Amino acid sequence: MENGSVTILGGGNTAFAVAANLTLQDVDVTLYEIPSFESALEPILELGTINLVGVGEQGPARIHRITTNIEEALGASDLILLIVPAYAHRTFAEVCAPHLSPGQTVVAMPGTLGSLELAEILRQAGTEGVTLAEVDTAPYVCRKTEPDTATIWGIVTGLGLGVLPASDTERVRNLLDPLFPGVTCYPDALACGLAAMNPVVHPAGVLMNAGRVEYSHGEFHFYEEGVTPSVARVIMQVDAERIAIGKSLGYSLIPANEAFHRAGFGPEGDLWAAINGSYMLTRLKAPGSLESRWLTEDIPYGLASWSSVGSQYGVETPTMRGLVDIGSVVMGFDGWSSGRSVVELGIEGMDQTALTNYLHTARVA
Repeated sequence: MENGSVTILGGGNTAFAVAANLTLQDVDVTLYEIPSFESALEPILELGTINLVGVGEQGPARIHRITTNIEEALGASDLILLIVPAYAHRTFAEVCAPHLSPGQTVVAMPGTLGSLELAEILRQAGTEGVTLAEVDTAPYVCRKTEPDTATIWGIVTGLGLGVLPASDTERVRNLLDPLFPGVTCYPDALACGLAAMNPVVHPAGVLMNAGRVEYSHGEFHFYEEGVTPSVARVIMQVDAERIAIGKSLGYSLIPANEAFHRAGFGPEGDLWAAINGSYMLTRLKAPGSLESRWLTEDIPYGLASWSSVGSQYGVETPTMRGLVDIGSVVMGFDGWSSGRSVVELGIEGMDQTALTNYLHTARVA
């Protein structure tokens, strides 16, 4: 990698915020979006500048390079940050596969098991020698508040990292830590994917507030007003099933309330206390409709994926299954078949010994 360079794939809220924040820290950022979504870049193309406000760096950030040419984007750096919704991981992986080179590192931010799906796609394409990784949450709580402006309300402390192969963990941590200080490491990519918080909180929270979301078009503060003690109890039951899946695979996953506190979201205590004491979370409004990533991403690519992994390794997940089933009715499509199961993750039929070996080496026996 050129010293101080990074390629960011994506043109959404977090991609803009990361591109601007790193640029203002003197990192040469190449920002790429696939041509069919070039409109996301149009507000910044003329001046090449993203305005950044909030608690991170502040001011106009002149991005080093903005492009829809994938060869140009991937040729700019050996460190590639994939900052797109989980349902876009496959599209980007298929676009990137012919142009990635041995020695490059692709980090999904966040991943929610996306690194495993990316590995399967690259394997099928015959692309070798690329390290894949993911983090457990987005690095910032942020939004595009104007077409050319990103606002950061909070910066995650101790961003969690999982790497495939796990043997490459320390090298990747050393790449990311200067950009996102305080990176901590999971044993492997699967442990990291099971540690994501959005699927724990969003599906239960949105579905239990479905009427209010539709009536108000999201004009209420989701965490402060929507995550009441009863909603928090359902969220924590989802969390208990997630932890049980992890335990069956030898992981000691941190409960959601503790994870929120460690990430700097809110104070120590139960989930309701952590959320309601959080400056950054209580600023966020609910999604404007039920056609939101909080369902369309976090159900098929979060809960359904976790439940599929749990089923393969003998863990029942009735609350997750119920939310996927109800969410499928609300979304109008099958949350089970539209996301990623153990098949898409490339681990179907692996016993725990084979799984452990694969996660450490990224080689299929």
